[in-house]
Amino acid sequence: MPTNAVVKRILDAIEKDPSKVLGVTVNGKAITTKQYIPRAEAQTTPEIFYDVSNPSATYIVVALDLDAPFPSLGFLGPILHWIQPGFKVGQNNILTSDAPFIANYIGPSPPPGSAPHRYTFFLFEQPENFDGEKYAPSAGKLLSNWFRMRYDLDDWQKTAQLGEPLAVNYFLSN
Repeated sequence: MPTNAVVKRILDAIEKDPSKVLGVTVNGKAITTKQYIPRAEAQTTPEIFYDVSNPSATYIVVALDLDAPFPSLGFLGPILHWIQPGFKVGQNNILTSDAPFIANYIGPSPPPGSAPHRYTFFLFEQPENFDGEKYAPSAGKLLSNWFRMRYDLDDWQKTAQLGEPLAVNYFLSN
């Protein structure tokens, strides 16, 4: 089971420091941390915004479901829901990317009867020499569910030479 120490650190940080809260817009509405969103309303790729300290840098967003398959029994989690490199800061601090995804976005899909899951979004500064193709499935294929389960963000952070997350946010859904 992955330890995902980075997840624990940054989730603790947003409780104490509101400047670490990532802006996430789901279905046209900016979310607040811990907000409940019905799964049907969260199936399209969210919009990300943040007041970054380095507007000329490039950023990566990683999204995880921390509670799969059930919050009380999370042996499959975390599940990777999205890795999108190449974000640049635009107007109103909205981050946009035209780079190919590493892992396409998949919306919430907890099993029937599950309590709400935490869907988390992490913002990292992208290293200058980062090559997303190195981490993506070949020929534009989608990342299989097998590689999404029990996702080790600590390991990927180290492998991709990412620093600490700059910001995080999450919503609840089932």
